[in-house]
Amino acid sequence: MITDPIADYLTHIRNAVMAGHRVVEIPASNLKKDITKILFDKGYILSYKFEDDDKQGIIKIALKYHPETKAPAIRKIIRVSKPGLRKYVGADEIPRVLNGLGVAILSTSKGVISDKEAHTLNVGGEVLCYVH
Repeated sequence: MITDPIADYLTHIRNAVMAGHRVVEIPASNLKKDITKILFDKGYILSYKFEDDDKQGIIKIALKYHPETKAPAIRKIIRVSKPGLRKYVGADEIPRVLNGLGVAILSTSKGVISDKEAHTLNVGGEVLCYVH
């Protein structure tokens, strides 16, 4: 049986948004921490905190909602590259999500970065997920 921790991470966030939760706690890893930082930098989450327990640690994420309409900032979060079928792109093939309104998160030789940063650095890599 193959486990996919990134898909589990994205599913935790997706389920918390659909249920209207304010905070979600997720088991931590370095890759998940990098993805969380990108989500914060791009304005999809309100804040985050890395807590250290005696095991692997916990990521606490405060989800972002519109103050009046209560609409979530994250409308869709989709896993692209899966353990059974990896999706790699070159520097000239970096996908645009919602014509530039969304963000693609890539794992590259320069670390985990957004699609715009990958385009600026002219690097390709594995497309982890789309967020919009």
